[in-house]
Amino acid sequence: QVQLVESGGGLVQAGGSLRLSCAASGRFFSINAMAWYRQAPGKQREFVAIITSGGSTNYAADSAKGRFTISRDNAKNTVYLQMNSLKPEDTAVYYCNVVGSTARGTSFDYWGQGTQVTVSS
Repeated sequence: QVQLVESGGGLVQAGGSLRLSCAASGRFFSINAMAWYRQAPGKQREFVAIITSGGSTNYAADSAKGRFTISRDNAKNTVYLQMNSLKPEDTAVYYCNVVGSTARGTSFDYWGQGTQVTVSS
């Protein structure tokens, strides 16, 4: 079982910054990809950014690239999302997603509980 604890959401004015964190704990052998998704009211959940165990990153071109930075601390099993120049359209619940494997070789895919980000105009 893997537990994910997210933090860092909140209310910020347009142009401001927030840093989200997601810490993974539990019994697992390795964590491969760690990613962030978001879901705005009335919309489907969408991809924001992903980072592999080796540090390779990829971003949603329209929404995140150039403003958001994903990083991870492998020693702490934690992924971060630094969000700068926030816009009202960034308002959403942000979810972290972790993919890895157990000692038995079973792969897992877990979601965090979500953290609310609200950007006021």
